[in-house]
Amino acid sequence: MSPRKNAQVAFVSAVAVLLLSAVAAYITIGHLENSQIWVVHTYQVQSVLGEIDAALSRSARARNSYVAAGNESVLASFEAAIPEVQQKLSEVRKLTQDNPKQQELCSSLESLTLQRISLFRQEISLRKAKPEDTAGQRDIVTKDLAVALERAAIMQEMRDEEQRLLQVRNTASSRFFSLTVAILVITFAASLILFSIHYLLLNTELEARAQAEQVARESEISLQHLTSRLLQMQDEERRKFSRELHDSLGQYLAGVKMNLEMYARAQPNDALLASAIRLLDDSIAETRTISHLLHPPLLDEVGFSSAAKWYLEGFSERSGVQVTMDLPENLGRLPRDLELGLFRVLQESLTNIHRHSKSSRAEVTLQSLPGKVILRVKDFGNGIVPERLKAFQAKGTGFGIGLSGMRERVRELRGHLDIESNSSGTVISVTLPRIAEARPAITAS
Repeated sequence: MSPRKNAQVAFVSAVAVLLLSAVAAYITIGHLENSQIWVVHTYQVQSVLGEIDAALSRSARARNSYVAAGNESVLASFEAAIPEVQQKLSEVRKLTQDNPKQQELCSSLESLTLQRISLFRQEISLRKAKPEDTAGQRDIVTKDLAVALERAAIMQEMRDEEQRLLQVRNTASSRFFSLTVAILVITFAASLILFSIHYLLLNTELEARAQAEQVARESEISLQHLTSRLLQMQDEERRKFSRELHDSLGQYLAGVKMNLEMYARAQPNDALLASAIRLLDDSIAETRTISHLLHPPLLDEVGFSSAAKWYLEGFSERSGVQVTMDLPENLGRLPRDLELGLFRVLQESLTNIHRHSKSSRAEVTLQSLPGKVILRVKDFGNGIVPERLKAFQAKGTGFGIGLSGMRERVRELRGHLDIESNSSGTVISVTLPRIAEARPAITAS
C-alpha cells in the first residue's frame, strides 16, 4: 500500500482505539463518580448526626441554665433549638432511606430524641410550678440519663454503620480510580504510537502542503493589506469629500440663500422667489445630510455614541424603519479606528435592512465590556437564504461589496463578525477589542 493508505490505516486504528478506550473510560468514570457520590453521602450522614447532637446539646444547656438559675431569657434559645433538631432528624431519615437498617435506627433515634425533649419540657414546667421540688427534678434527670445513654448507643451504632459503608465505598472508589488511570495510560500509549506512525508516513506530504499553504497565506495577507488600504483610502476620501461639501458647496449655497432672502424682503410677494428659497433650503439640508453620512462630524468631535444616535434618528425618518436603540450613556471615547469601524458597520447593516430585509423595525444594541465592545443589529425581516449565508461564512462569497467590506474592516480591527439568520429575521453581531486606551470625551459646545 502507498504511504498515504498506510497512514490512513494507522489513523483509523488510532481513532478506533481512542473510541473504544473512551467508552471504557466513560463507563469506569461513571462508576467512579457514583462511588464518590456515595462517599460524600456517608460524610453528609455523619455531619447531620453531629448537627443533631449539637442542637440537642444547646437545648439541654438552656434547660440546665433555666432549672439552675430560673433565668427565663434562655427559654427562647431552648425553643429555637427544638425545630432544628426535628429538621435534622427528617434530613438524616431522608439521607438513609436507601438503607433499611439505618431506617430502623432512625426510628429509634427519633423516638428517644423526642423523649428527651419531652423530659426537658417536664423539667422546665416543674421548675416553673414548684421551684423547690428537687426530688422531682432528680427523678426526671434520672429518666433523662437513661434515655440519653440509650440514644447515645443508637447514635454510635448509626455512626459505626456509616463508617463501615464509608470503608466499602472508599475501597470501591480507589479500585475504580486505579482502573480509570490504567485505561487512560494504555489509551494514551497506544494512540501515541499509532499517531506517530501516521505522522511519519505523512510527513513529506504535510511539508509540501505546508509550503503551498504558506504561499496561499502570503497571497491572502497581501490581499488583506490591499483591502485594508483601500478601506482606509475610502474613509479618507469620504472625510475629505464631506469637508468639501460642508465647507465649500455648503457655504456657497448658504451665501446664495442669504442673498435671496435679502432680495425677498424687498420683493415680498414674489412667489417664484419664495419657491427658490425653499428649494435652496432643501438643497442645503440635503448637502448637509450627504456630508454627514459620508463622515459625520460628531464621530470626530464627541464619539460613536452621539454619532450613532444622530444617524439612527435620521435613518428612521428617511426609511420609515422604526429603530430601537440601546446604547451606553457613559460610553466615553474609543480609539478612532474603532469608532469609525463601528459606525461603518452600523451604516452598512441598516442599509441592508432597508434595501433587502423588508423589515419595518430594527434593534441596535451596543455593549461596552472590559477589553471589548459588542455591536448587534437585529431586524425582523425575511432573513438570508441559508445557502448564501453558508457560502459567505465559508468563502466570503454570495453577497456584494457591503458585507465583504464589513468583514474585512472587522478583521483589520482584529474583531469577529457573526451573522445569524432565519425566517424571523437577521442578527449581525460584531465584537471588537479595545486595542488602545479610549480618549477622553469632548463636550460639544
